[in-house]
Amino acid sequence: MLRLYALLASLHTYIGWRLLPDMPYGAVAVLPTLALLVACALLVPSGFARRRRAAGANDQALVWAGMIALGLFSSLFVLTLARDVVLALAWLADDLLDPAWHRALVAASAIGVPVVALAVTAIGFVNARTRARIRDVEVPIDGLPKALDGFTIAQISDLHVGPTIRRDYVQAVVDAVNRIDADVVAVTGDLVDGSVEELAAHTEPLQRLTSRHGVFFVTGNHEYYSGAQAWIAEVARLGMRVLSNEHVVVDHDGARVVVAGVTDYGAHRFDRRQRSDPSAAIAGAPASSVKLLLAHQPLSAYEAARAGFDLQLSGHTHGGQFLPWNWLVRFWQPFTAGLRRLGHLWVYTSRGTGYWGPPKRFGAPSEITRLRLVGA
Repeated sequence: MLRLYALLASLHTYIGWRLLPDMPYGAVAVLPTLALLVACALLVPSGFARRRRAAGANDQALVWAGMIALGLFSSLFVLTLARDVVLALAWLADDLLDPAWHRALVAASAIGVPVVALAVTAIGFVNARTRARIRDVEVPIDGLPKALDGFTIAQISDLHVGPTIRRDYVQAVVDAVNRIDADVVAVTGDLVDGSVEELAAHTEPLQRLTSRHGVFFVTGNHEYYSGAQAWIAEVARLGMRVLSNEHVVVDHDGARVVVAGVTDYGAHRFDRRQRSDPSAAIAGAPASSVKLLLAHQPLSAYEAARAGFDLQLSGHTHGGQFLPWNWLVRFWQPFTAGLRRLGHLWVYTSRGTGYWGPPKRFGAPSEITRLRLVGA
């Protein structure tokens, strides 16, 4: 914890060092910005320290404050770095710029960083806390049987029930999914951030999820952080079918859909027996069927394509969740968001139904996805 405080103090000091001396309006601008930086530096680690014991009202309030402060700090830090790049370019072009224009740029950008960071954090908070909207996606499948034209899958992913996503948010998501009246409901991992003991009361509304052929679940990396075996048992108790490198065959008006699921792409780091295996998940499946794979991380797509799946549903990326991470996430995930093609395989990556960490979404809206199979 001391190292975390030291790191945060250093980064906040950097922000203050780069902004405060250049601010116009004197103490009127400097003092509120300084107070904001001090509050962020104190609240971020305080919020994390109380995440695991946020039962009391005071602890819960500090968790909220700490998570909001984390999102604000992220924007402050990134915008300060971006400002430094702009000022460096302006300095290189000093001979081409009017000195008065240069001074105006320095002052305006110094005051602009905290103003923009606060605005992005406030808008992002509203976006995150508003129930995820339903996103409609059509997936064209070659040789799709007529009986499966319009087959509907409702996908939720990365709900992250935990310190700031609680029962009321979960209930609103369940109600929205049930109104879709889907043929299958797919829950593609990262359902929780915490133990069964802490969160069972908040995940309880999930037992009301309904569809024609059932509700299917696969683990994400956060299930392994939170006690995967306990959550697998709890999810099954709530009425979901857990798919761990296995499949079921759904008969839909005489046509067959293979619904397969794999453990998280990195599950073997926690338990070697849980290694993700799309080939094992499809083993023994009927050849004349549409093959659907639920896999938390898009990285599973390469092996899923080799195994012969038609469609993979994933999450994990959150679409980056907020700027600038929605630009950067593509450097370590092959599919960031939306519907993409990999050979014969379609890969749909959800931006997530909740959020992780800061209650903040900006440029990457949350979603409940309604996917419809259609003939290619």
